[in-house]
Amino acid sequence: MTPRASGDKVGPWEDGILQIRVARPPADGEANRAVLGLVARALGVAPSTLNLVAGERSRLKRIEVRGLPPADLDARLAALGD
Repeated sequence: MTPRASGDKVGPWEDGILQIRVARPPADGEANRAVLGLVARALGVAPSTLNLVAGERSRLKRIEVRGLPPADLDARLAALGD
């Protein structure tokens, strides 16, 4: 995740990590909230189905997606960053 980017963007994949750029600063969790909202929109799910499980203060995040079958999630993730 890159905070304070020139705009919000999902992708590309680099070394198995999905690159995410958000314009929000990291202060007060703004960038984390922006990341979750952006990922939710990109996956076509409600933001409430996402949970930041690791990386709250790091550029490397781990996000849990609830309520989406693994095969559907894999297909949607594969389409990101194309």
